[in-house]
Amino acid sequence: MSQSMPSTSAAPSLQGRKILIIVENLPLPFDRRVWQEAKTLRAAGAEVSVICPTGKGYEAAYENLEGVHIYRHPLPADGNSKLSYLYEYVYALFNEFKLSLKVLRERGFDVIQGCNPPDLIFLVALPFRLLGKKFVFDHHDINPELFEAKFGKRGLFWRLLLLMERLTFMSATVSIATNESYRRIAIERGKMKPQDVFVVRSGPDLSRVRPVPPVPERRKGRQYLIGYVGVIGEQEGVDLLLEAMNHIVKVQKREDVQLCIVGGGPSLQQLKTMSHELGLDAYVDFTGRAPDQELFEVLSTADVCVNPDRVNEMNDKSTMNKIVEYMAMGKPIVQFDVTEGRFSAGESSLYAKANDPVDLADKILSLLADPAKRAEMGAIGRTRVEQELSWDYQIPKLISAYERVFSK
Repeated sequence: MSQSMPSTSAAPSLQGRKILIIVENLPLPFDRRVWQEAKTLRAAGAEVSVICPTGKGYEAAYENLEGVHIYRHPLPADGNSKLSYLYEYVYALFNEFKLSLKVLRERGFDVIQGCNPPDLIFLVALPFRLLGKKFVFDHHDINPELFEAKFGKRGLFWRLLLLMERLTFMSATVSIATNESYRRIAIERGKMKPQDVFVVRSGPDLSRVRPVPPVPERRKGRQYLIGYVGVIGEQEGVDLLLEAMNHIVKVQKREDVQLCIVGGGPSLQQLKTMSHELGLDAYVDFTGRAPDQELFEVLSTADVCVNPDRVNEMNDKSTMNKIVEYMAMGKPIVQFDVTEGRFSAGESSLYAKANDPVDLADKILSLLADPAKRAEMGAIGRTRVEQELSWDYQIPKLISAYERVFSK
Protein backbone atom coordinates (compact mmCIF):
# COMPACT_ATOMS: atom_id res chain seq x y z
CA MET A 1 0.00 0.00 0.00
CA SER A 2 1.36 3.39 -0.95
CA GLN A 3 2.22 5.66 1.95
CA SER A 4 2.83 8.90 0.07
CA MET A 5 0.16 11.11 -1.43
CA PRO A 6 0.55 11.71 -5.17
CA SER A 7 0.31 15.18 -6.61
CA THR A 8 -3.26 16.46 -6.75
CA SER A 9 -2.65 18.35 -9.98
CA ALA A 10 -1.58 16.67 -13.19
CA ALA A 11 1.25 18.06 -15.28
CA PRO A 12 0.01 19.70 -18.51
CA SER A 13 0.75 16.58 -20.59
CA LEU A 14 -2.42 17.03 -22.66
CA GLN A 15 -1.73 20.64 -23.63
CA GLY A 16 -3.55 21.57 -26.83
CA ARG A 17 -5.73 18.44 -26.90
CA LYS A 18 -9.51 18.77 -27.17
CA ILE A 19 -11.74 16.21 -25.47
CA LEU A 20 -15.52 15.79 -25.62
CA ILE A 21 -17.15 13.73 -22.86
CA ILE A 22 -20.69 12.37 -23.30
CA VAL A 23 -22.64 11.14 -20.27
CA GLU A 24 -26.33 10.30 -20.46
CA ASN A 25 -27.70 9.39 -17.06
CA LEU A 26 -26.64 12.30 -14.80
CA PRO A 27 -25.97 16.02 -15.24
CA LEU A 28 -22.63 17.62 -14.53
CA PRO A 29 -21.31 18.54 -12.07
CA PHE A 30 -23.69 16.20 -10.18
CA ASP A 31 -22.02 13.10 -11.69
CA ARG A 32 -19.02 13.16 -9.39
CA ARG A 33 -16.84 10.69 -11.27
CA VAL A 34 -17.23 12.39 -14.65
CA TRP A 35 -16.82 15.83 -13.08
CA GLN A 36 -13.54 14.73 -11.49
CA GLU A 37 -12.40 13.31 -14.83
CA ALA A 38 -13.30 16.53 -16.63
CA LYS A 39 -11.44 18.72 -14.12
CA THR A 40 -8.41 16.39 -14.18
CA LEU A 41 -8.19 16.51 -17.98
CA ARG A 42 -8.61 20.28 -17.88
CA ALA A 43 -5.79 20.55 -15.32
CA ALA A 44 -3.63 18.43 -17.64
CA GLY A 45 -3.97 21.10 -20.32
CA ALA A 46 -6.83 19.76 -22.42
CA GLU A 47 -9.83 21.79 -23.54
CA VAL A 48 -12.80 19.80 -22.20
CA SER A 49 -16.41 19.90 -23.35
CA VAL A 50 -19.18 17.76 -21.83
CA ILE A 51 -22.61 16.76 -23.15
CA CYS A 52 -25.04 15.60 -20.47
CA PRO A 53 -28.73 15.75 -19.51
CA THR A 54 -30.37 18.52 -17.54
CA GLY A 55 -31.37 17.83 -13.95
CA LYS A 56 -32.74 19.54 -10.87
CA GLY A 57 -30.51 22.53 -10.24
CA TYR A 58 -28.69 22.01 -13.54
CA GLU A 59 -31.14 23.28 -16.15
CA ALA A 60 -28.91 25.66 -18.14
CA ALA A 61 -28.38 24.58 -21.75
CA TYR A 62 -24.78 25.80 -21.58
CA GLU A 63 -22.43 26.59 -18.71
CA ASN A 64 -18.71 27.13 -18.29
CA LEU A 65 -17.76 25.76 -14.88
CA GLU A 66 -14.11 25.85 -13.81
CA GLY A 67 -13.08 26.02 -17.44
CA VAL A 68 -15.18 23.01 -18.51
CA HIS A 69 -17.74 23.68 -21.25
CA ILE A 70 -21.01 21.92 -20.33
CA TYR A 71 -23.81 21.42 -22.89
CA ARG A 72 -27.07 20.00 -21.52
CA HIS A 73 -30.16 18.50 -23.13
CA PRO A 74 -33.50 17.40 -21.62
CA LEU A 75 -34.44 13.78 -20.99
CA PRO A 76 -37.89 12.17 -20.68
CA ALA A 77 -39.12 11.15 -17.21
CA ASP A 78 -37.74 7.97 -15.60
CA GLY A 79 -39.48 4.74 -16.56
CA ASN A 80 -39.15 1.05 -15.69
CA SER A 81 -40.39 -0.60 -18.90
CA LYS A 82 -38.20 -1.73 -21.78
CA LEU A 83 -40.00 0.63 -24.15
CA SER A 84 -39.43 3.61 -21.87
CA TYR A 85 -35.72 2.81 -21.72
CA LEU A 86 -35.57 2.47 -25.52
CA TYR A 87 -37.33 5.81 -26.00
CA GLU A 88 -35.01 7.52 -23.53
CA TYR A 89 -31.92 6.16 -25.28
CA VAL A 90 -33.06 7.14 -28.79
CA TYR A 91 -34.04 10.62 -27.59
CA ALA A 92 -30.70 11.04 -25.81
CA LEU A 93 -28.66 9.82 -28.79
CA PHE A 94 -30.37 12.32 -31.07
CA ASN A 95 -29.56 15.19 -28.71
CA GLU A 96 -26.02 13.96 -28.10
CA PHE A 97 -25.28 13.81 -31.82
CA LYS A 98 -26.80 17.24 -32.41
CA LEU A 99 -24.77 18.77 -29.59
CA SER A 100 -21.61 16.95 -30.77
CA LEU A 101 -21.93 18.77 -34.09
CA LYS A 102 -22.34 22.02 -32.16
CA VAL A 103 -19.20 21.35 -30.10
CA LEU A 104 -17.26 20.37 -33.23
CA ARG A 105 -18.27 23.62 -34.89
CA GLU A 106 -17.69 25.87 -31.87
CA ARG A 107 -14.50 24.48 -30.32
CA GLY A 108 -13.61 21.16 -31.97
CA PHE A 109 -12.47 17.87 -30.38
CA ASP A 110 -9.88 15.15 -30.93
CA VAL A 111 -11.52 12.48 -28.77
CA ILE A 112 -15.02 11.49 -27.67
CA GLN A 113 -15.18 9.84 -24.24
CA GLY A 114 -18.46 7.94 -23.90
CA CYS A 115 -19.60 7.14 -20.37
CA ASN A 116 -22.16 4.35 -20.20
CA PRO A 117 -24.97 3.48 -19.57
CA PRO A 118 -26.16 2.86 -22.22
CA ASP A 119 -23.71 1.06 -24.51
CA LEU A 120 -25.00 3.08 -27.45
CA ILE A 121 -22.83 6.19 -27.30
CA PHE A 122 -20.45 4.55 -29.79
CA LEU A 123 -23.17 5.30 -32.38
CA VAL A 124 -22.65 9.02 -31.76
CA ALA A 125 -18.88 8.56 -32.05
CA LEU A 126 -18.89 6.45 -35.23
CA PRO A 127 -19.39 9.27 -37.78
CA PHE A 128 -16.60 11.23 -36.10
CA ARG A 129 -14.32 8.17 -36.15
CA LEU A 130 -14.55 8.42 -39.94
CA LEU A 131 -13.15 11.94 -39.56
CA GLY A 132 -10.16 10.63 -37.60
CA LYS A 133 -11.48 11.31 -34.09
CA LYS A 134 -10.72 8.76 -31.38
CA PHE A 135 -13.19 7.09 -29.00
CA VAL A 136 -12.58 6.32 -25.33
CA PHE A 137 -15.08 4.08 -23.54
CA ASP A 138 -15.48 4.95 -19.85
CA HIS A 139 -17.10 1.74 -18.58
CA HIS A 140 -19.38 2.60 -15.63
CA ASP A 141 -21.97 -0.21 -15.76
CA ILE A 142 -22.13 -3.74 -17.16
CA ASN A 143 -25.43 -3.48 -18.99
CA PRO A 144 -26.15 -7.16 -19.79
CA GLU A 145 -25.87 -7.94 -16.06
CA LEU A 146 -27.86 -4.79 -15.22
CA PHE A 147 -30.70 -5.90 -17.51
CA GLU A 148 -30.76 -9.35 -15.92
CA ALA A 149 -30.81 -7.80 -12.42
CA LYS A 150 -33.72 -5.50 -13.34
CA PHE A 151 -35.90 -7.96 -15.24
CA GLY A 152 -34.81 -11.34 -13.85
CA LYS A 153 -34.23 -12.93 -17.26
CA ARG A 154 -32.10 -12.85 -20.40
CA GLY A 155 -33.70 -13.25 -23.83
CA LEU A 156 -33.54 -11.05 -26.92
CA PHE A 157 -32.88 -7.72 -25.17
CA TRP A 158 -30.07 -9.30 -23.14
CA ARG A 159 -28.43 -10.66 -26.30
CA LEU A 160 -28.84 -7.26 -27.95
CA LEU A 161 -27.07 -5.61 -24.99
CA LEU A 162 -24.19 -8.08 -25.32
CA LEU A 163 -23.91 -7.10 -28.97
CA MET A 164 -23.98 -3.38 -28.19
CA GLU A 165 -21.29 -3.89 -25.54
CA ARG A 166 -19.12 -5.79 -28.02
CA LEU A 167 -19.54 -3.09 -30.67
CA THR A 168 -18.66 -0.43 -28.10
CA PHE A 169 -15.38 -2.15 -27.26
CA MET A 170 -14.65 -2.69 -30.96
CA SER A 171 -15.12 1.05 -31.55
CA ALA A 172 -12.90 2.14 -28.65
CA THR A 173 -9.31 3.25 -29.01
CA VAL A 174 -8.87 2.79 -25.26
CA SER A 175 -11.24 1.60 -22.51
CA ILE A 176 -11.32 2.89 -18.94
CA ALA A 177 -12.56 0.38 -16.34
CA THR A 178 -13.71 1.26 -12.83
CA ASN A 179 -12.21 -1.91 -11.33
CA GLU A 180 -10.38 -5.13 -12.17
CA SER A 181 -13.62 -7.06 -12.78
CA TYR A 182 -14.60 -4.59 -15.49
CA ARG A 183 -11.09 -4.73 -16.93
CA ARG A 184 -11.44 -8.51 -17.33
CA ILE A 185 -14.74 -8.01 -19.14
CA ALA A 186 -13.12 -5.53 -21.53
CA ILE A 187 -10.33 -7.99 -22.30
CA GLU A 188 -12.27 -11.28 -22.29
CA ARG A 189 -15.73 -10.30 -23.52
CA GLY A 190 -14.73 -7.12 -25.35
CA LYS A 191 -11.58 -8.65 -26.92
CA MET A 192 -9.55 -5.52 -26.17
CA LYS A 193 -5.77 -5.66 -25.85
CA PRO A 194 -4.71 -5.56 -22.17
CA GLN A 195 -2.46 -2.55 -22.82
CA ASP A 196 -5.51 -0.59 -24.03
CA VAL A 197 -7.57 -1.07 -20.84
CA PHE A 198 -6.85 1.16 -17.82
CA VAL A 199 -8.37 0.87 -14.33
CA VAL A 200 -9.44 4.30 -13.03
CA ARG A 201 -11.46 3.87 -9.85
CA SER A 202 -14.19 6.25 -8.70
CA GLY A 203 -12.26 7.58 -5.74
CA PRO A 204 -13.61 10.46 -3.64
CA ASP A 205 -12.03 13.89 -3.69
CA LEU A 206 -10.97 14.29 -0.05
CA SER A 207 -11.03 18.07 -0.37
CA ARG A 208 -14.79 17.74 -0.93
CA VAL A 209 -15.87 14.54 0.86
CA ARG A 210 -15.10 15.16 4.52
CA PRO A 211 -16.98 15.07 7.82
CA VAL A 212 -19.02 18.05 8.96
CA PRO A 213 -20.44 18.67 12.45
CA PRO A 214 -23.14 16.06 13.25
CA VAL A 215 -26.74 17.23 13.19
CA PRO A 216 -28.56 15.57 16.15
CA GLU A 217 -31.95 16.44 14.65
CA ARG A 218 -31.32 13.78 11.99
CA ARG A 219 -31.75 11.15 14.71
CA LYS A 220 -35.36 12.25 15.35
CA GLY A 221 -34.82 11.91 19.07
CA ARG A 222 -33.42 8.37 18.84
CA GLN A 223 -30.02 7.17 20.02
CA TYR A 224 -28.71 5.70 16.77
CA LEU A 225 -28.81 6.65 13.09
CA ILE A 226 -28.33 4.30 10.12
CA GLY A 227 -27.35 6.04 6.89
CA TYR A 228 -27.87 5.09 3.24
CA VAL A 229 -26.78 7.24 0.29
CA GLY A 230 -27.29 6.23 -3.32
CA VAL A 231 -29.63 5.62 -6.21
CA ILE A 232 -33.11 4.35 -5.35
CA GLY A 233 -33.68 1.60 -7.91
CA GLU A 234 -34.64 -2.06 -8.03
CA GLN A 235 -31.12 -3.49 -8.06
CA GLU A 236 -29.91 -1.35 -5.13
CA GLY A 237 -31.73 -3.54 -2.60
CA VAL A 238 -33.26 -0.67 -0.61
CA ASP A 239 -36.33 -2.89 -0.15
CA LEU A 240 -34.06 -5.34 1.71
CA LEU A 241 -32.86 -2.47 3.89
CA LEU A 242 -36.48 -1.63 4.72
CA GLU A 243 -37.12 -5.29 5.59
CA ALA A 244 -34.05 -5.20 7.84
CA MET A 245 -35.38 -2.04 9.50
CA ASN A 246 -38.75 -3.73 9.97
CA HIS A 247 -36.97 -6.60 11.74
CA ILE A 248 -35.10 -4.15 13.98
CA VAL A 249 -38.27 -2.29 14.98
CA LYS A 250 -40.92 -5.02 15.00
CA VAL A 251 -39.02 -8.20 15.93
CA GLN A 252 -36.12 -6.86 17.97
CA LYS A 253 -38.43 -4.21 19.49
CA ARG A 254 -35.89 -1.45 19.07
CA GLU A 255 -37.31 2.05 19.26
CA ASP A 256 -33.90 3.75 19.51
CA VAL A 257 -32.83 3.38 15.84
CA GLN A 258 -33.58 5.79 12.98
CA LEU A 259 -32.87 5.19 9.28
CA CYS A 260 -32.18 8.02 6.80
CA ILE A 261 -32.20 7.23 3.06
CA VAL A 262 -30.61 9.89 0.84
CA GLY A 263 -31.08 9.69 -2.92
CA GLY A 264 -33.53 9.65 -5.78
CA GLY A 265 -34.41 7.21 -8.53
CA PRO A 266 -37.21 5.35 -10.30
CA SER A 267 -38.18 3.25 -7.24
CA LEU A 268 -38.34 6.08 -4.70
CA GLN A 269 -42.12 6.36 -4.53
CA GLN A 270 -42.57 2.59 -4.50
CA LEU A 271 -40.21 2.28 -1.53
CA LYS A 272 -41.91 5.13 0.32
CA THR A 273 -45.16 3.19 -0.08
CA MET A 274 -43.48 0.02 1.18
CA SER A 275 -42.14 1.85 4.22
CA HIS A 276 -45.61 3.20 4.99
CA GLU A 277 -47.24 -0.22 4.60
CA LEU A 278 -44.66 -1.69 7.00
CA GLY A 279 -45.59 0.96 9.54
CA LEU A 280 -42.11 2.49 9.51
CA ASP A 281 -43.02 6.12 8.79
CA ALA A 282 -41.70 7.29 12.18
CA TYR A 283 -38.44 5.36 11.80
CA VAL A 284 -37.46 6.02 8.16
CA ASP A 285 -36.72 9.35 6.45
CA PHE A 286 -36.47 9.69 2.66
CA THR A 287 -34.72 12.93 1.71
CA GLY A 288 -34.79 12.40 -2.05
CA ARG A 289 -31.84 13.66 -4.07
CA ALA A 290 -29.97 16.02 -1.76
CA PRO A 291 -27.17 18.59 -2.07
CA ASP A 292 -23.73 17.73 -0.73
CA GLN A 293 -24.21 19.60 2.55
CA GLU A 294 -27.28 17.55 3.46
CA LEU A 295 -25.63 14.32 2.34
CA PHE A 296 -22.54 15.03 4.46
CA GLU A 297 -24.69 15.93 7.46
CA VAL A 298 -26.44 12.56 7.31
CA LEU A 299 -23.18 10.63 6.90
CA SER A 300 -21.43 12.61 9.63
CA THR A 301 -24.30 11.93 12.04
CA ALA A 302 -24.76 8.24 11.14
CA ASP A 303 -23.39 5.55 13.46
CA VAL A 304 -23.45 2.86 10.74
CA CYS A 305 -23.78 3.13 6.96
CA VAL A 306 -25.36 0.43 4.84
CA ASN A 307 -24.94 -0.85 1.30
CA PRO A 308 -27.84 -3.29 0.69
CA ASP A 309 -27.04 -4.04 -2.98
CA ARG A 310 -28.37 -7.47 -3.87
CA VAL A 311 -25.88 -10.25 -4.52
CA ASN A 312 -26.07 -10.81 -8.28
CA GLU A 313 -23.66 -10.83 -11.20
CA MET A 314 -23.89 -7.07 -11.74
CA ASN A 315 -23.34 -6.02 -8.13
CA ASP A 316 -20.65 -8.65 -7.59
CA LYS A 317 -18.52 -7.11 -10.34
CA SER A 318 -19.36 -3.43 -9.75
CA THR A 319 -17.73 -0.89 -7.45
CA MET A 320 -20.34 1.22 -5.67
CA ASN A 321 -19.36 4.84 -5.06
CA LYS A 322 -21.30 4.97 -1.81
CA ILE A 323 -19.00 2.41 -0.17
CA VAL A 324 -15.89 4.51 -0.74
CA GLU A 325 -17.75 7.67 0.32
CA TYR A 326 -18.77 5.97 3.57
CA MET A 327 -15.13 5.04 4.09
CA ALA A 328 -13.98 8.59 3.35
CA MET A 329 -16.33 9.81 6.08
CA GLY A 330 -14.82 7.31 8.53
CA LYS A 331 -17.99 5.25 8.94
CA PRO A 332 -18.30 1.49 9.56
CA ILE A 333 -20.29 -0.34 6.91
CA VAL A 334 -22.65 -3.29 6.69
CA GLN A 335 -23.23 -4.86 3.27
CA PHE A 336 -23.85 -8.17 1.54
CA ASP A 337 -20.72 -10.04 0.49
CA VAL A 338 -19.83 -9.16 -3.11
CA THR A 339 -16.39 -9.30 -4.72
CA GLU A 340 -15.77 -5.64 -5.49
CA GLY A 341 -17.56 -4.42 -2.36
CA ARG A 342 -15.24 -6.52 -0.24
CA PHE A 343 -12.19 -5.36 -2.24
CA SER A 344 -13.06 -1.71 -1.57
CA ALA A 345 -14.15 -1.93 2.06
CA GLY A 346 -12.05 -4.78 3.45
CA GLU A 347 -12.11 -4.71 7.26
CA SER A 348 -14.09 -1.48 7.40
CA SER A 349 -17.25 -3.51 6.72
CA LEU A 350 -19.23 -6.42 8.09
CA TYR A 351 -20.70 -8.80 5.49
CA ALA A 352 -24.22 -10.22 5.82
CA LYS A 353 -25.50 -13.43 4.22
CA ALA A 354 -26.54 -12.99 0.60
CA ASN A 355 -29.79 -11.04 0.29
CA ASP A 356 -30.79 -11.88 3.88
CA PRO A 357 -32.43 -8.85 5.54
CA VAL A 358 -32.52 -10.51 8.98
CA ASP A 359 -28.76 -11.10 8.95
CA LEU A 360 -28.31 -7.55 7.63
CA ALA A 361 -30.30 -6.29 10.63
CA ASP A 362 -28.32 -8.44 13.04
CA LYS A 363 -25.00 -7.15 11.69
CA ILE A 364 -26.22 -3.56 12.02
CA LEU A 365 -27.33 -4.13 15.62
CA SER A 366 -24.04 -5.82 16.52
CA LEU A 367 -22.18 -2.69 15.43
CA LEU A 368 -24.56 -0.35 17.21
CA ALA A 369 -23.80 -2.30 20.40
CA ASP A 370 -20.02 -1.90 20.00
CA PRO A 371 -18.83 1.73 19.74
CA ALA A 372 -15.16 0.71 19.92
CA LYS A 373 -15.57 -1.62 16.94
CA ARG A 374 -17.37 1.11 15.01
CA ALA A 375 -14.51 3.55 15.63
CA GLU A 376 -11.89 0.96 14.66
CA MET A 377 -13.64 0.03 11.40
CA GLY A 378 -14.27 3.65 10.50
CA ALA A 379 -10.58 4.48 10.97
CA ILE A 380 -9.56 1.51 8.80
CA GLY A 381 -11.80 2.72 5.98
CA ARG A 382 -10.66 6.33 6.17
CA THR A 383 -6.99 5.29 6.14
CA ARG A 384 -7.51 3.04 3.10
CA VAL A 385 -9.09 5.92 1.19
CA GLU A 386 -6.32 8.33 2.22
CA GLN A 387 -3.55 5.91 1.27
CA GLU A 388 -4.91 4.13 -1.80
CA LEU A 389 -8.43 4.84 -3.07
CA SER A 390 -8.90 8.63 -3.19
CA TRP A 391 -9.13 10.46 -6.53
CA ASP A 392 -5.55 11.70 -6.17
CA TYR A 393 -4.39 8.14 -6.86
CA GLN A 394 -6.55 7.90 -9.99
CA ILE A 395 -5.20 11.04 -11.69
CA PRO A 396 -2.00 9.49 -13.12
CA LYS A 397 -3.98 6.47 -14.33
CA LEU A 398 -6.44 8.65 -16.23
CA ILE A 399 -3.63 10.70 -17.76
CA SER A 400 -1.84 7.47 -18.75
CA ALA A 401 -5.00 6.28 -20.52
CA TYR A 402 -5.11 9.47 -22.56
CA GLU A 403 -1.41 9.39 -23.32
CA ARG A 404 -2.05 5.91 -24.74
CA VAL A 405 -4.93 7.30 -26.86
CA PHE A 406 -2.73 9.97 -28.39
CA SER A 407 0.18 7.57 -28.98
CA LYS A 408 -1.91 5.35 -31.26
